[in-house]
Amino acid sequence: MFFGSLTAGEIVYCCVVLLLAYSLRGSSGFGGVIGMPLLALVIPVKILAPAWTLLGIASSAAILGRDRAHIARRAFIAFLPWCILGIGIGLFLFKVLDAAVLARALGVLILLYACYMIWLTAHPQVRDPLPAALLRPATGALSGVVGTMFGAMASIFFAVYLNAYAMEKHAFRATISAMLLSLSLIRLVAYASVGELTAESLALFAAALPAMALGIYAGSRIHARISEKAFKRLVCAILVACAIPLLLK
Repeated sequence: MFFGSLTAGEIVYCCVVLLLAYSLRGSSGFGGVIGMPLLALVIPVKILAPAWTLLGIASSAAILGRDRAHIARRAFIAFLPWCILGIGIGLFLFKVLDAAVLARALGVLILLYACYMIWLTAHPQVRDPLPAALLRPATGALSGVVGTMFGAMASIFFAVYLNAYAMEKHAFRATISAMLLSLSLIRLVAYASVGELTAESLALFAAALPAMALGIYAGSRIHARISEKAFKRLVCAILVACAIPLLLK
């Protein structure tokens, strides 16, 4: 089993990352973006991606327990066909690429996203340049591709997709959680169908579940004391810091 190769320090590191990621997820929705690449520094992506999918199902269900009434159903239904198409493409790439290539590709994606977020924080008045008619199918498909390849990062494209609808914050948070839950369920079936839902991934999920639950509990009761702009810059800095080791794997 893979767990026998983890040192005590690496196990503690994973627990801290899970608590941080899901505390942020519970309070702001950024957890999945930060936690996956940080854990990928010590856990192979092939094992981590299915386990992270299971954690995504559990955490989304916990959040939607209170917020499901705010889901924007029209935007959610329009998103599903494009996302399913993307899952098929992502599943093929996940099957044929090895863990090192996936890790490097994840590093490139994280750097691009961090640069995009830095640019947005510097230009808050600028709206997305592409029309909604193009953004919605493109981001829906990309969320399926990226989410299946890496087990996370799909929320980047969820956010761009929902931004095209210009919805208020409660609907945004509930709808993005519903999207993540749906994508994770479909992706889980896809992993199982090609034999990628392994015993190691299931064991990793079971081991990570208590830390995830504690993080969600804490995040639901913690309100960030820094400004939204400062928080986004902090997230960008963490993403850049964890992308570089992934590129060197």
